[in-house]
Amino acid sequence: MFEAAMTTFASISILGLVGYSYTRYYKYHILEKMENAFKPGDPVLELAQKSRTNHTSLLADTDDEDRWIPRPEQRKIDEIVAGRDTGHYHLLIGEKGTGKSSMLIDAMAKVDGEGCAMFEAHADVEIFRVRLGKALDFEYHEDNIGSLFSIRGPRDASALLDVERAFNKMEKVALKRRKEVGRPLILIINSVHLVRDDEDGKDLIELIQQRAEQWAASNLVTVVLNSDDYWVYERLKNYATRMQVMAVGDLPKKTSLMALQQYRMRYRSEKPSMETLEQVYDMIGGRLTHLSRVAKSKDMLEVCKQICQAEKTWLLSQCWILGMEMDDDVMDQQKYASAAMVLAKALVDREKEMESTYDSEKGHVLPEIPLHEARYIMTRADFIQSYDHINVFAIGSNAMVRADSVPMMNAFRQVCSQPGFDEHLEATLERIGDIESLGRTRELTIKDLWNGGKYKTTVADSKGRHQSEVTFEVVEPKKDDEE
Repeated sequence: MFEAAMTTFASISILGLVGYSYTRYYKYHILEKMENAFKPGDPVLELAQKSRTNHTSLLADTDDEDRWIPRPEQRKIDEIVAGRDTGHYHLLIGEKGTGKSSMLIDAMAKVDGEGCAMFEAHADVEIFRVRLGKALDFEYHEDNIGSLFSIRGPRDASALLDVERAFNKMEKVALKRRKEVGRPLILIINSVHLVRDDEDGKDLIELIQQRAEQWAASNLVTVVLNSDDYWVYERLKNYATRMQVMAVGDLPKKTSLMALQQYRMRYRSEKPSMETLEQVYDMIGGRLTHLSRVAKSKDMLEVCKQICQAEKTWLLSQCWILGMEMDDDVMDQQKYASAAMVLAKALVDREKEMESTYDSEKGHVLPEIPLHEARYIMTRADFIQSYDHINVFAIGSNAMVRADSVPMMNAFRQVCSQPGFDEHLEATLERIGDIESLGRTRELTIKDLWNGGKYKTTVADSKGRHQSEVTFEVVEPKKDDEE
């Protein structure tokens, strides 16, 4: 019996020692893997390098002056990504296609991705969790064989708890880096506006902001959030103490002409005339994504017309109004569309009141309306976020509402200047009002009043006290005196 007991004890001891040793090794191994994720080189840069060889990226294999169109924001972003700007976390906000992501990638390329990790956000928290793990080279203990030793599995929790676990591990790596290097890690979350504005999304953004505030105060990790929509700023503003907001807009006129000229030389090896460049800018403004597309095309002016027509088609497909003949089944959609048209008309009217809509140096000056005034004009407060998301209107970091782009403002002018547009809009609003009034109206039908039938209705106040009585009965018609 003693021999059997000692054999069993030795077996259990060896098994426990192996399990304990493996757990210690695994914890060390995952931290080592995460450290490797922040070493020079990054998958994002590898993808950018592939695009660069196909001439589809804004990065170039030339000197620093030619790598990117000079912008005032680039120097600031370079300081952030290089780890020299500390003590804050940052929110980049601007319309789609203004070059926010490209500036971040360019800044990462200058330091070869050392100390940086970048990934794309997603509406599904589970996918967000997977992408974060890929960027940090952290598998949330899913590669752990601890289940062989009857240890509880790691996926008995939510995706949000897994994100918290990843942040805990990254914090340990950041502590070690601060002792050795003295610079913080850089975590870039791109397209934060894709996170849903629901309970799960709010919890996720709150978790990220809490860690960003803590890391900024301790100089551990600098978090950079990149968003196309204004609602992310509203969500972060409530608890922000160390957040810095950087607005990225369209290029001014002079820089746009220079960018278009450089793109044209790179893609088509030709130097367009200044008159042609002016015409292109007048039609599409200084949006980088539009300038790059135009520069690659054979006929630049024709592509400009296509861009303007595409914006107009998008506006009409999303927000066109149906007039007095619309069916009551589409009233909810027409409320959404008519509010957009009312705001578009207000912007066009505001533009007519402006002294100047074009500056010789800055270029286009789009009319703007304060956010609270825009909600008052639409008589709705909930639609503006959706308009911003579908790129019809844009809300700046200063809470000013304007058209999403110069082509979209051109579409506003064309639609609102159509013959009979004001009457059509007024008829749509009147039809919506009639349908709502009909929905608030109740019809009371009284039967069986013939052959002496009566209805007596008693009116009382909220305390049950009698006020009056109303009797419904059929009154016989009076006969004329002659009859």
